[in-house]
Amino acid sequence: MLYLCTMIRHFLDYIAIERKYSPRTVEAYRDDLRDFGRFMGWSAKGADPLVVSAEQVRKVGEDDVKTWMLEMLEEQKQSPRSVKRKLSALRSFYRFLLRTGKVTRDVTARVVPPKADKPLPVFFRPAEMEEEERLSDERLATCGDSFEDIRDALIIEMLYQTGMRQAEMLGLQDKDLDLQQGQVRIFGKRRKERIVPFGPALAEQIKEYMEARAELITGPQTFFVKQSKSGEVVPMTKNTLYNIVRTRMGEVSTLKKHSPHVLRHTFATTMLDNGADIRTIQALLGHASLSTTQVYTHTTFEQIKRVYMETHPRAKKDKK
Repeated sequence: MLYLCTMIRHFLDYIAIERKYSPRTVEAYRDDLRDFGRFMGWSAKGADPLVVSAEQVRKVGEDDVKTWMLEMLEEQKQSPRSVKRKLSALRSFYRFLLRTGKVTRDVTARVVPPKADKPLPVFFRPAEMEEEERLSDERLATCGDSFEDIRDALIIEMLYQTGMRQAEMLGLQDKDLDLQQGQVRIFGKRRKERIVPFGPALAEQIKEYMEARAELITGPQTFFVKQSKSGEVVPMTKNTLYNIVRTRMGEVSTLKKHSPHVLRHTFATTMLDNGADIRTIQALLGHASLSTTQVYTHTTFEQIKRVYMETHPRAKKDKK
């Protein structure tokens, strides 16, 4: 008997190794397939729903997939975006099974995913970024240039000036930074490489951080580090990075969300507002599709519209 857990292991290995999906994405695919297994009742109560016979997999029909979607939307009240993502995971899995000869048909092929409205990305205003810079300078001047203050200020500035993702920042190595040329090599999704330039002021800030870090640890390593409770110097974690951004930007912004990704949105919006063309922004962000980048043009228009409505004397005047 062939078990789905074996198929899924092969599938997850395929997307991780050959397709170079991130560990987080691989884990999400596994969880989505487990949810579908629970819906189909593939295992006894308390058992892992990923363990199922190949015959059960082949019995899945198009109606089963549609009913699963409806249950998530109507009974579980999951968002269309979440349901669409789960369907995408199941679709990728069945395409893999079809390609490897484990099934003879793709039961997801004709299933239409729910429409999910794309929310416009939020971003920090220029005045908020200026205020954050002022507070960082003030903190460094009064706290004696502590390692944490130097590092945290650099994190905000690098995210704002390069637009890199949180995972990309955590993966940075010393060798990826060229201070003389003023550029950083970034490995994005699926290990796709891109080069992003930066200015001399940021280069000096990076140099200052590396000098402060050298007092704690030496040698090639992960670029951003932290000290554990025991005093050991270890690579920066995503929770620490997120908390640094949330705390720092929470001091200057009224947005509900203060995350590294909001700084990425801020980078793109700032570039667009100051005359950068959309193709350049696409390259700097590492977007595979131009349509992903074009959402920032809508953001900028909404900002223009808001300013117009607030400032033009006749914008809100009712016609009598």
